[in-house]
Amino acid sequence: MRRQFQNLLKSMRRLGRAENGVAIVEFALIVPIMLATYIGCTEAATLLTIDRKVQSVAGAIGDLVARTNKSMTKTQMEDYFRAATSIMTPYQSTGLVQTVTAVNVGKDGKAVIAWSVRYSGGTYSATVPEYKVGQKFDLPAEMIAIASGQTVIAAEADFSYQPAIGMVFNSAVPLHRSGLFMPRFGGTIEIQ
Repeated sequence: MRRQFQNLLKSMRRLGRAENGVAIVEFALIVPIMLATYIGCTEAATLLTIDRKVQSVAGAIGDLVARTNKSMTKTQMEDYFRAATSIMTPYQSTGLVQTVTAVNVGKDGKAVIAWSVRYSGGTYSATVPEYKVGQKFDLPAEMIAIASGQTVIAAEADFSYQPAIGMVFNSAVPLHRSGLFMPRFGGTIEIQ
């Protein structure tokens, strides 16, 4: 028994001094951490890029409408929506929802919805359930002060980012961006 114990001790000492395979073991321990970090950074970078694109969509659609002089047609509005949707390229724009709302600000400071349209999944809608004509619209006090007696264009873009791999973000991330714009030619903008 004593001899077996001595052989075991010799084997353990030899194992402790052996350096064969150390690099492989270290590599096997580090690879999952490196892979998770790489995939996580890739997913986070994609999320940030898409978030910036959603912001650009909201800004573009609001700016295009604000450049209109007094009135525009439904066809023009649809063209604006399609143009803004192309900003999402090379990413999928499926699920992108764009909403444009014209808000009349009275001299008394009351902000009321004049009209609201939405573009979602390639479909134009002249009615937006949450923004009814004549309903009060919350605007920042600074915007009400600037826009007294005029119209404000409120543009919104919503998108649900679905991660490709789902290793770090394992569920959809809702993105919402909005912007407020004053009509370039003053007054109101109507859709015919």
